[in-house]
Amino acid sequence: MIVANFINGGPAAAADTSPLVDPATGLEFGSAAVSRADEVDAAVQAAAAAFPAWSRTTPGERQQALLKLADLLEAHAGEVADAEIRETGKIRSVVLDEEIPQCADQIRFFAGAARALGTAAAGEYIPGHTSYQRREPVGVIAQITPWNYPLMMAVWKIAPALAAGNTVVLKPADTTPSSTVLLATLAAEVLPAGVFNVVLGDRDTGRLLVEHPVPAMVSITGSTRAGIEVARSAALTVKRTHLELGGNAPVLVFDDVDVAAAAEGIVGAAFYNAGQDCTAATRVLVHSAVHDEFVAALVKAASASVPGTDFGPLNSENQLASVLGLISRLPSSATVHCGGKQHGSTGFYLEPTVISGLSQDDELVQEEAFAPVITVQSFGSDDEAISLANGVPQGLASSIWTRDTGRATALTTRLDFGIVWVNTHGLVASEMPHGGFGASGYGKDLSMHGLEDYTRVKHVMIAH
Repeated sequence: MIVANFINGGPAAAADTSPLVDPATGLEFGSAAVSRADEVDAAVQAAAAAFPAWSRTTPGERQQALLKLADLLEAHAGEVADAEIRETGKIRSVVLDEEIPQCADQIRFFAGAARALGTAAAGEYIPGHTSYQRREPVGVIAQITPWNYPLMMAVWKIAPALAAGNTVVLKPADTTPSSTVLLATLAAEVLPAGVFNVVLGDRDTGRLLVEHPVPAMVSITGSTRAGIEVARSAALTVKRTHLELGGNAPVLVFDDVDVAAAAEGIVGAAFYNAGQDCTAATRVLVHSAVHDEFVAALVKAASASVPGTDFGPLNSENQLASVLGLISRLPSSATVHCGGKQHGSTGFYLEPTVISGLSQDDELVQEEAFAPVITVQSFGSDDEAISLANGVPQGLASSIWTRDTGRATALTTRLDFGIVWVNTHGLVASEMPHGGFGASGYGKDLSMHGLEDYTRVKHVMIAH
């Protein structure tokens, strides 16, 4: 099988291709287009040609199109799940019961949000002149999505952009293109040609898309390194940027928790999607009074997780090698309580891993593993917990586990992260913003903030 681009309402081939590998088996099963300058330009020009008419549609018309897309996604859930699972190795029930329903809900949220954009009231702020504000679509949007949630990240990108009246050229990760192309194929049944285009390819493809002079905005979900490269390239043509980048979430566990219950919840949040989640509960910070007991509970819960049953493989052989490299470079002070090795001889699975004895400046604390790996550090006071939590470049997500609501409320103001959960971790609501601070980027996905990010504000003043 060959997965093609989707440009101007239909599939479009490319001269170059790259292999597709099933990470659950390690076997090649097909190939995908690798777009170069001609294919990228064709997609961008299609989006530019479609923009004038699409931007003039009413919010109600855009709402109806997106609602139909959500219905189509649900109707083709099995087919979409097959495409997603073949390239990610995810657990089928998770894709069908959790991810696709969330995607449909997120599309429906933005369908309604398109009709609810607000601005300041019109008025006479200068005598004899009436002012009002318009929220308008930005134009053609270049979007780049990662391999950990191919379908969901595509939805997070296109739904607000299309709802606001923009047109889109989206490049998915080279290892996971199929579910995005299938989404575009379904969208072609309800959207005019050229409104939603997909170009497949590698880093060079992404660079060509970002540097193309036509797109007015670039939105990427990816690593901090990739975000820096996008921001640098986009600056050359003064494009707006929306960066949702890496995470390295701290989990603050206090000595009043139910140890077993908290450990089980944290392991679930750490190993969901094999830990390949920018909000994964990776850095567990535990009060010294319960440190040893909590480590034992984490190890028990982690050891009960079965690769291939409870979570899938890592995305690629390179990703597995990268994580094993991090573990191989652990300092002598570290203790690997469980895991730390490849699981089995087929596919790219990693054993569920718990590591303690690390210092704040150790590589595995400062770097995002993006794997089923939990590190544990000890703290003795609230101030020390906050210092350890905030002591990394990333600032996407965090959580606090305590029965003391006063403490939790106070600490939420001190954690330098865009998301703070209390006694839970990883839940996402369409109505709430998702985005971080620092090296985790800027801009928000989901919520009305996500929709507003894909608009520009115009001041109109009329003399009378």
